[in-house]
Amino acid sequence: MEDILYIVVPCYNEEEVLPETARRLGAKLEGLIAQRVIAQESRVLFVNDGSRDGTWCEIVRLHERCPLFCGVDLSRNRGHQNALLAGLMTAKERADVVISMDADLQDDIDAVDGMLAQYYDGCDIVYGVRSGRKKDTYFKRVTAEAFYRLMNAMGAETVFNHADYRLMSRRALESLAEYREVNLFLRGIIPLVGYRTGTVEYERGERFAGESKYPLRKMISFAMEGITSLSVQPIRYITLLGVAIFLVSIITLIYTIVRWALGMTVAGWASVTCSVWAIGGLILLSLGVIGEYIGKIYLESKARPRFIIREILEDTDGEAD
Repeated sequence: MEDILYIVVPCYNEEEVLPETARRLGAKLEGLIAQRVIAQESRVLFVNDGSRDGTWCEIVRLHERCPLFCGVDLSRNRGHQNALLAGLMTAKERADVVISMDADLQDDIDAVDGMLAQYYDGCDIVYGVRSGRKKDTYFKRVTAEAFYRLMNAMGAETVFNHADYRLMSRRALESLAEYREVNLFLRGIIPLVGYRTGTVEYERGERFAGESKYPLRKMISFAMEGITSLSVQPIRYITLLGVAIFLVSIITLIYTIVRWALGMTVAGWASVTCSVWAIGGLILLSLGVIGEYIGKIYLESKARPRFIIREILEDTDGEAD
């Protein structure tokens, strides 16, 4: 018997692109069902992340026209990672294997075939990895590659050039459900799950319609979220920096005493002023990093729900909170 596949697609203001996304994903599912690679109960699950446009109305229309499409409507915008998690946890109860991808059609849909082949070969997690970044601008390419290197340098284990295009078995999803943190960075959490993994390379295309949901400001925020959610390395660097500054101050003190003993004038208000500003800046930076961690502890201690589902569209309609 073939396994049931769910393709989870988080959506935020994707009204423009959804009809084409649904057409392509529907054709892919129908082809795989016809080839008896997956079961007829397989579905595309769109997750509406509190969109401000007509995204949810479009999902409802797709569901009414074709049973291949179902939907999850979140009560409010919770961010891409929480919306993706909501879709994964909803699909976990209905599918044997789940593939997550973005709605913008930049991920190569044909890579699904390779992912399923590795799944049937025994892999519980298969990462979609970009084969290159030739289509990106120079700035985008440099910043994206720096992002992955920075994450790994800070102790957050990630797969290079992998975003959120991946396959996960039900067993892997059940293990992911054991991770209860509110501050989510799935690209770093999923490698911690373990199990046998594989990769499928693909060429990322241009966005079909609409605007990117990850400008530079959000990319920086995303990187900070990932680092502070998965690693305490920045605090360790602060400790090392404090030790280094302390050693420099000892050397400066010895130098000053020697100059005073030799009767030589210690020059300079400029050097003192620069030192005060430099140390003051480092103190504020250190407090900011520590405050980031304290803020995350505060949020985790509240144990607020990561998402609330307002409505689920499927063959038998229902609601969940």
